[in-house]
Amino acid sequence: MSDITIPGGKIRSFVERIENLDSEMQELSEQKKEVFAEAKGEGFDVKILKEIIKLRKEDKNERDERESLLDLYMRAMETATPEQAKAA
Repeated sequence: MSDITIPGGKIRSFVERIENLDSEMQELSEQKKEVFAEAKGEGFDVKILKEIIKLRKEDKNERDERESLLDLYMRAMETATPEQAKAA
């Protein structure tokens, strides 16, 4: 065997910290589910709430640019004739 010393206490510390974080994340996930269930119970659409949360995380300028492009594409598609669609 080699003379390499493995710091078992340090490894245990990292592993236990990660396990504790995993446990906390699971608890938070359960709490999040409970909040969504409560909102649903009060008549709110959970998909829409999740969409709002997603949008609030985005950069406003990027979101505005994406929405402008989406609007532009939708208007272009709506004004296209069937012949134009076939030609593409």
